[in-house]
Amino acid sequence: MFFNRVSYKTLVLLAVSILVRLATGVDVQGSELGEVKFPTSTESKEAQAHFLRGVAALHSFWYPVALDEFRQSTRIEPGFMMGYWGEAMAHNHPVWGDPQETEAAREVLLKIKDKPTLTPREKAYLGAVKILFGAGDNKGARDRAYAEAMEKIYQEYSGDLEAASFYALALLGTIRPDDPAALRTRMLAAAIAEEVYRKEPSHPGAVHYILHAFDDPDHAILALPAARRYAEIAPEAPHALHMPSHIFLQLGMWPETAASNEDSWAASTKWVEQKNLPISKRDYHSLHWLLYAYLQQGRYGEAEKQLTLMQKSLTEGPKDDQFFMGYGTFIYASMAAALVVETERWGMAEKLFETLQKNPALTSLAGKPGSYRSLAQYILALGIFTRGLAAAHEGLPGAQKSIDDLQAMEEQVGKETLPSVGVSLSKVLEIQRLEIAAVSNAAKGKMDESIKNMEKATALEESVLPPPGPPPLIKPSHELFGEILLQSKRPREAEEQFKTALLRQPNRARSLLGIARAAARRGDLEDAAAAYSKFLLQWQKADTHLPELHEAHKLSKLANARWVLPHYESQLRRQK
Repeated sequence: MFFNRVSYKTLVLLAVSILVRLATGVDVQGSELGEVKFPTSTESKEAQAHFLRGVAALHSFWYPVALDEFRQSTRIEPGFMMGYWGEAMAHNHPVWGDPQETEAAREVLLKIKDKPTLTPREKAYLGAVKILFGAGDNKGARDRAYAEAMEKIYQEYSGDLEAASFYALALLGTIRPDDPAALRTRMLAAAIAEEVYRKEPSHPGAVHYILHAFDDPDHAILALPAARRYAEIAPEAPHALHMPSHIFLQLGMWPETAASNEDSWAASTKWVEQKNLPISKRDYHSLHWLLYAYLQQGRYGEAEKQLTLMQKSLTEGPKDDQFFMGYGTFIYASMAAALVVETERWGMAEKLFETLQKNPALTSLAGKPGSYRSLAQYILALGIFTRGLAAAHEGLPGAQKSIDDLQAMEEQVGKETLPSVGVSLSKVLEIQRLEIAAVSNAAKGKMDESIKNMEKATALEESVLPPPGPPPLIKPSHELFGEILLQSKRPREAEEQFKTALLRQPNRARSLLGIARAAARRGDLEDAAAAYSKFLLQWQKADTHLPELHEAHKLSKLANARWVLPHYESQLRRQK
């Protein structure tokens, strides 16, 4: 393995150098998808042009366009074997977590023939993709074997930037939940991607894979220059416009997160309209992230518009598109749950989830073995949790039923993880159950029991990595624990919980507000003024009628007034 020949210190130094090299990027020229150089044995310049555009689209995970381009290249030249390689590669979606389109890819691979005109390098690529879609159902084993095959190509063809790029992506594709070597693998992928960027500053894959490698709160700062650059390299690809928001979100940069997803949603909508495609082909992932960014800015009205748009899309979208109906329902449920929990408009929960809970197709899917079972179970759990948390906050009896329902689900699920999130579904269900129980106990004045619930919930959450996007738990447990400790008149302990919440998910609005409230309640007016000021800075575009905004303005002014005058008088006394 390459990893055995490169020290961990070297990998870290290479990763850190991204800050310097990316910051001095070159102006992007050429394609709206970036620059790739991938020589092949085709005799057709037209087929090669389609192939190159397909490779560029592949690097930005724009799979429909990549498929079209590769298929066009083989229509022009049916004997163009690398065109079939590209078509097969577009059926694999590493990092995203959705099921590999294995059978479709295997059908494409049947078209590949051993031609005398194929170069040794092309034969190596074709051999690698056959390993990726080889025999057997163990995708993890095939992913690892494919990564080893790409490593050999990377070593043998040291000047091949595509080999380096696809090797970096292959490494990222081997990472699984609870993988103890995950960080090292990500750093190795980052180092290789940075090597490509240094040689070709307009390469879409290089910058893209750097962002994936550093997609967590501790390392995101290393990818910030790359995040600012990627949209410039491939502005045509909706995912290239969205992907920078992974880094912006990890750093709590909400204006940038919102702008990134506004651009991505607009680009995908434009593409769908230009191609006259069904609305199911729009990028609803960016719509979900956009709603979440608006919520963190206090732009609740804008967030609600995005949820209405998602609801309308489900109503008007093609009912025979099972993937869209399933994935779209997941997006809707995640958006609806976030809107209720972040705004604390508990009365909305019943209305937003009423029809979802009665969806027979969803209930059926949740009970059948298969790729989408855990996703269907999670969608149902979101409805149970949101309605249960709302009932607990309002002191209604429905809270206990939600706890019982989640307990029953927890006993039925196995070791499944949520696709693309990598979190154990059973842990999510247990934390949801504990959170409802904690709020319910607190509402009844049983604070000791409530605190015990939250101690268990936070321990469970700490056993998994911070989320790579909007939290699948919807209500981070440390944040809720801080709010319950404030109810218990324990502001110092509450503040520590809010700080932990912010370490895992920087600049969450409710955690910032919690720190400000905790400081005010323990009588530290200087800290309270600073915390409220930070909250107000984040909520510059917030809806003006929100009570949290009025609270922040009022207490910030009060804290400043009560602190500034005594401090000023103290300064005068010292000067005398």
